[in-house]
Amino acid sequence: MDKFKAMQTFVRIADEGSLTAAARAMGSSLPAVVRALAAYEAQLGVRLFNRTTRRISLTEEGKLHLENCRHVLGALEESEAALAAGAGEPAGHLSITAPVLFGQMYVAPAVTRFLARHEKMRCSVILLDRVVNLLEEGLDLGIRIGALEDSSLVALPLGQIRRVVVAHPAYLRKHGVPRHPRDLLGANCLRMISGRAGWGDFQENGRAFRVAVNGNLEFNHVLPAVQACADGAGFGMFFSYQVAPFVAQKRLKIVLEGFERPPRPISVVYPHARLLPARTRLFIDWIRNEITAFRPEGKASHGRS
Repeated sequence: MDKFKAMQTFVRIADEGSLTAAARAMGSSLPAVVRALAAYEAQLGVRLFNRTTRRISLTEEGKLHLENCRHVLGALEESEAALAAGAGEPAGHLSITAPVLFGQMYVAPAVTRFLARHEKMRCSVILLDRVVNLLEEGLDLGIRIGALEDSSLVALPLGQIRRVVVAHPAYLRKHGVPRHPRDLLGANCLRMISGRAGWGDFQENGRAFRVAVNGNLEFNHVLPAVQACADGAGFGMFFSYQVAPFVAQKRLKIVLEGFERPPRPISVVYPHARLLPARTRLFIDWIRNEITAFRPEGKASHGRS
């Protein structure tokens, strides 16, 4: 049995979601794909897919093996491309996920610069405001904000961000600078439509607490809320990176810094693997060198007014 061919067939079935679609994508017949999968499972001694008359899904063993196969095939593809080019220029495809606004502001520009340097590479950038399972969704790596809960991932630090309260300087001159979070109770506070009452992420004497603020304006997306705050509509609570450009332009001023919770980490994460493709290692090094403003020494430029 050609193990690499068997791996390619297995990965294609997983990507296409069915045996029929995989056969069509590979230009092969359905019986040939069925036989190839059966032979591969027999050789491995495990079932890679649960199959019914209506659907096919990866087993737990299949999920683990899929990620290993991706790395093996990716390394082979990259090696062949480098030999064909007569140089070590990286080639192949990378899929990257990140939170929407952070991705728009920092990750997407870094990816664009990466591709300008490495023209044989291709990248897919998927921006989602939810925690994505990299293994299940076939993604190479992700950018995460907050503590890492999935122990199957490796996390390398990019820096830290804070949760800050901001307002336009003119609004502060008119309504006063709050000295304590409870001073916000009588102020106009912009809110996000999330179903949660009040603002969180305050801390005093080691105790976390929330403030039940009110306001006449709420949003379901962050960027228009930040813009409204910068236009003087009231107080807002955002991540420091979300307001960094406005703070730098002195359109927003950070207040109540003494009541902030500890900073949250930003990390680049990827699945544990013995074999990490060179293109993935290259991009990880690139993104860590590109996104430097959130390291402790860069704190002043992304959070302090």
